[in-house]
Amino acid sequence: QVQLVESGGGLVQAGGSLRLSCAASGNIFSGNIMGWYRQAPGKQRELVAAITSGGSTNYADSVKGRFTVSRENAKNTMYLQMNSLKPEDTAVYYCNFRTLLPSYDYWGQGTQVTVSS
Repeated sequence: QVQLVESGGGLVQAGGSLRLSCAASGNIFSGNIMGWYRQAPGKQRELVAAITSGGSTNYADSVKGRFTVSRENAKNTMYLQMNSLKPEDTAVYYCNFRTLLPSYDYWGQGTQVTVSS
């Protein structure tokens, strides 16, 4: 069992920055992927960024060049640095932890990010 605790969401003006954090605890072992998903009202949940335990990253096209995902494996913590925020980034952001061998997904409770015009 893995528990995820998110923090860092809030209200920011367009062009501003926020940094989200996700701390994982529980049955953590090597070989995993952590990622950020977001869901805006009326839209499907979408992948924003992901990072493997080996450091490989993947980003949605809409956030490339603006967002950076990172992790500190020793702390089992993932971060999302969000710069040049736009109103269309407004959504609930969810932390995801995917184990491997076997594969299983854990989800955080979500944190609201609101970008004002």
